[in-house]
Amino acid sequence: MTGLRRRRPPYCWLMRTRRTDRPADLDVVRESYDRVADNYARMVVTTGVGDIRSHPWLKASIDAFADTVSELGPVLDVGCGPGTVTAYLDTKLVAAKFRKDPIAYPIYELGIAPGAHIKTLADLRGKKIAYSPGQAQGALVLRILKKAGLTQQDVDLVELASTGDVYPTALGNRQVDAAPIADVNIKRYLTKYGRDGGTTIKHGLRDDPGHLWALTDSVSNAQKSAAVRELIKFWARAQIWIDEHPKQWIEGYYVKDQGLSREDGEYLVERSGHPDFPADWTAAIARQQQTVDLLAKEQKHKAFDAGILFDRRYERVAADAVAGERKTS
Repeated sequence: MTGLRRRRPPYCWLMRTRRTDRPADLDVVRESYDRVADNYARMVVTTGVGDIRSHPWLKASIDAFADTVSELGPVLDVGCGPGTVTAYLDTKLVAAKFRKDPIAYPIYELGIAPGAHIKTLADLRGKKIAYSPGQAQGALVLRILKKAGLTQQDVDLVELASTGDVYPTALGNRQVDAAPIADVNIKRYLTKYGRDGGTTIKHGLRDDPGHLWALTDSVSNAQKSAAVRELIKFWARAQIWIDEHPKQWIEGYYVKDQGLSREDGEYLVERSGHPDFPADWTAAIARQQQTVDLLAKEQKHKAFDAGILFDRRYERVAADAVAGERKTS
């Protein structure tokens, strides 16, 4: 079996549908609803009713929800209201960080299950690959297939959310033959399953973008926009400090805050390379566009201009902030 395979629940219920007669009062109900909807839309504009920004508890609940699902995929407010939640979550990319040698220091490697007999990307043909459509790992899988000259029909995509240690466990249990894994999961996978034949291979693609986002409402407000600029400066300088103080970062963040071992912290620092803050986003936007176009084609979505994601008024802020920050040898 090739193509996308979804994990089914243990039991499935099939529902038969039958034709339903048109209700006699359908037109009356529609006309009544339209009148109420029009009045509600006017109230949103004139009184702010339904605007979660004026209701702290509603705003807090949406913030918590968005933070919880941020790694699971896109979220869209499609309720019957005027779209105030969607408007609240509208964001712009205001800072970008990459790695100076992204091919040598990738975020992800392709984990290979014991006995899968995969040595190169071309060997993925006919294999089971973990796939999470709404996550960065899913996009990377599609990019890897394209680089290998393969299509979704040439492999068996097994849909699995890449949370926690799901992918390393699926590899170790031979549920899948290959899966993109990152950070300390690489080290732990090889430590646990390396003796059984578990390995990783490099995919040879850039997977290093790191972005800072801000609400569109914030960057549209002069005072908040100025605050965003200051935040970007401190954020960028903090990345340089981290790069130049690995021991303090390992001890203070990875060990004391994240609860990792010192060895795991050292491994992560070694893998991360050195940060790069381009003063020109043209190349970054072009790479983002390639991903947008690929996802649109492979996942049957409508493509869009990736440039709308970037607020280029902030393009040089991070680069200028760190221009004189690095130590000279």
